[in-house]
Amino acid sequence: MASRDPVADLRRIAFLLERANEATYRVKAFRSAAATIAALPPAELATRTEEGTLAKLSGVGDVTARCITESLAGEEPVYLRRISATAGTDLSEAAATLREALRGDCHSHSDWSDGGSPIEEMALAAVELGHEYLVLTDHSPRLTVAHGLSAARLRKQLDHVAALNAALPDGFRILTGIEVDILADGSLDQEDELLERLDVVVGSVHSGLRDDSAKMTRRMLAAIANPHLDILGHLTGRKVATKGEGDKAHRGGRTRPPSDFDLEKVLAACLDHDKAIEINSRPDRLDPPKRMLTVAVEAGCLFSIDTDAHAPGQLDWQHFGCERAALCGVPVDRVVNTWSAERLLTWTAGHSGE
Repeated sequence: MASRDPVADLRRIAFLLERANEATYRVKAFRSAAATIAALPPAELATRTEEGTLAKLSGVGDVTARCITESLAGEEPVYLRRISATAGTDLSEAAATLREALRGDCHSHSDWSDGGSPIEEMALAAVELGHEYLVLTDHSPRLTVAHGLSAARLRKQLDHVAALNAALPDGFRILTGIEVDILADGSLDQEDELLERLDVVVGSVHSGLRDDSAKMTRRMLAAIANPHLDILGHLTGRKVATKGEGDKAHRGGRTRPPSDFDLEKVLAACLDHDKAIEINSRPDRLDPPKRMLTVAVEAGCLFSIDTDAHAPGQLDWQHFGCERAALCGVPVDRVVNTWSAERLLTWTAGHSGE
């Protein structure tokens, strides 16, 4: 029986664990093992497999060694078969229609800020999911806990993304972006010149979430009016309990109530300035709440169904956002990431002329 690719099998297991919001240490075990054997000469890999000494390698444990051995024997690893059998997600017809219409994801993070994987791995996972584009939105400098990008680091990232795009498969590209902090006065936490260069700007509130309604409303309105902002990220900043442990930066179990602000004024501002509201698909956010999402649909707002992914497997979380969007009657044509990259970029470029 022909052998399988053990590196691909290990990475697939890691992807499915991330998708299921499993503990970070479990994901890292499979990614570390994949990296270890990918760097191993084929002859040494074969010898260690035959002698049963794979688990003596740094980064390889008993479970991952068993998966490698099964893969090299031409068998689908039992671990992969088991997790694949439980990974399916049934969507309603309306949610499935939305999911099939999505052409990209406008909110994702890499290890340049608080994500767990290189940009390359995030991009290749997006390709495998059938995306045409992935917007890279690492954090801005004020969010130091997330290793936010200074202006100098963001400039380096732009050069890196340009080089990556030249090597990625035809029909897919990484779009440049940022998840920029909305500061206390409503200004955006990055240089205007750099924000102007980016393809997509997601603006989110990460601090002062318990500000009173009047203050928070003024802050959000100022950000929405900024010509550089395109998408208002995780509208209320809430956190909800999750079943899985999730990634290190966003573990389940912590809850946080929604921020208090004047929803009607915020929605009216989004309409006036042609900005989109994010439907954040993270299981620990699911933001905005359905009652607010329904009001936004009735108001005529645009939306972006995003994962806020911090790891490759989390890019497959869009189905959570699609389920909520379908329940609240979000029309497909009002979801900006169902648009082609060209149409999306035409829309974002139009904001700078406000």
